[in-house]
Amino acid sequence: MIDILSEETFSLTQAAKLKCLPRRRGGKRPSVSTLWRWVLHGVHGVKLESIVCGGVICTSPQAIQRFFDNLTALNSTTPPAIRSAAKRQRAVEQAIAELEREGV
Repeated sequence: MIDILSEETFSLTQAAKLKCLPRRRGGKRPSVSTLWRWVLHGVHGVKLESIVCGGVICTSPQAIQRFFDNLTALNSTTPPAIRSAAKRQRAVEQAIAELEREGV
């Protein structure tokens, strides 16, 4: 949660110009619409923290850092994709066939 007493806040338009945001394709900074999407919908369930100040949606560099930290943690702990029943059955059959070839 953004603490306005200890964090400097910026409108999303101003935040899009912050140097703490990494450059993206073509060396461009993320657009304001990208920050809006991060606030409203998030990325993989992680949302950018924001507050409303006089009708203006604001965020902070610290909130952006927490957003990136949470995304990084999510990506490093994402479990492997769940196999379908058919893929699992094929893997079992292949393992059995391999064991039989080896005479186990």
